[in-house]
Amino acid sequence: MQIDKLRGRQVDQLFKAILSLRDLEECYRFFDDLCTVNEIQSLAQRLEVARMLREGYTYHKIETETGASTATISRVKRCLNYGNDAYAMALDRIKEEEKQHAKEARNA
Repeated sequence: MQIDKLRGRQVDQLFKAILSLRDLEECYRFFDDLCTVNEIQSLAQRLEVARMLREGYTYHKIETETGASTATISRVKRCLNYGNDAYAMALDRIKEEEKQHAKEARNA
């Protein structure tokens, strides 16, 4: 399994560090120290590509709106279809959190 190739003390430490972050501001600070701007933008782009693929956007529309290459779009699609369902899990949680915030705003 591909995920098993990732496992190890250093990767565990990285993931624990990420999970310890408390809010968006801490994430911005941590990732600014950890990655280049291009690396962060590339990761964000892949997540947006996954969202758009799930919503049925065409490759052309995704390429136009995100600037992602067709190779990147294909790779993300392969992960959506045959991966660990992590894109779906993360996107579903983001959507649920957005719904919760909207509900709280309406009730305030």
